[in-house]
Amino acid sequence: MKKRLAAFAGIFTLLVACHGSNTDDVKGNDMHETALPGPVTELYKAVRLYPDSNNLRLQLAYILDSLGMAGQAVKQMDTVVTRDSTNYKLWLNRGSIAEDAKDTLKAMESYAKALHIYESPDGLLDLANLYAETKNPRALLICARVKDMGLGREYDASAAFISGVYYARTHNKNAALTMFNDCIANNYTYMEAYIEKGLVYFDSKQYDSALTVFNFAGQVNNLYADAYYYQGRCYEMLNKKDSAIMRFKQSLSLDKTLTEAQFHLKTLGAE
Repeated sequence: MKKRLAAFAGIFTLLVACHGSNTDDVKGNDMHETALPGPVTELYKAVRLYPDSNNLRLQLAYILDSLGMAGQAVKQMDTVVTRDSTNYKLWLNRGSIAEDAKDTLKAMESYAKALHIYESPDGLLDLANLYAETKNPRALLICARVKDMGLGREYDASAAFISGVYYARTHNKNAALTMFNDCIANNYTYMEAYIEKGLVYFDSKQYDSALTVFNFAGQVNNLYADAYYYQGRCYEMLNKKDSAIMRFKQSLSLDKTLTEAQFHLKTLGAE
């Protein structure tokens, strides 16, 4: 996902102080390097041999992130952006990796740095998404700004979705539903919008209404595992055990990493 800067100066001034440090040292024993795949250990060796190579550090950061080692990947990105602090894309990438590391503050700071260099709609939406998840009303300001850019239905859908997330997290049910419907109207394959819309009903204990939304999501994309998982949750709450088990198994057949589905199957005595 992815103005006047004066209008949004307040959004970014709180985030511009960089708290990353230059981590030039790459210590194999700290990283349990021997337990890593061979190509990764070779890349570590290359970074130690050529510590000034941002390209090698970027490769290492991306690989570590893909291996679920986002915290270590962020350390590499800290060094990269320190050496090339005016590169917009590097700050965006640091923000994305920081999100994977669940470091929300560093992710926000990274996106804000990127936006000071170049105010892209994708960067704005990345930052707005974090604001929405943390119940910060600045999310709405940024989404309105992106919509005013007139970039088309794809961006309008993303802006509406993030606005809906903000309203959902702040328990404004009607506004959340309006925004998720707006998102779907602009992009009917925006699957996350169906899930969030259904969860608004689910959290209000309107399980039949939630099930209707999740069922429709499964029709829009019959390979979308989350649709079946949440159908299962609705059936579970409606005391329809057999239907719940069937949906949980269906979701697992599409995504074997859905540990939540495994948990509910065990709870229902189906494992």
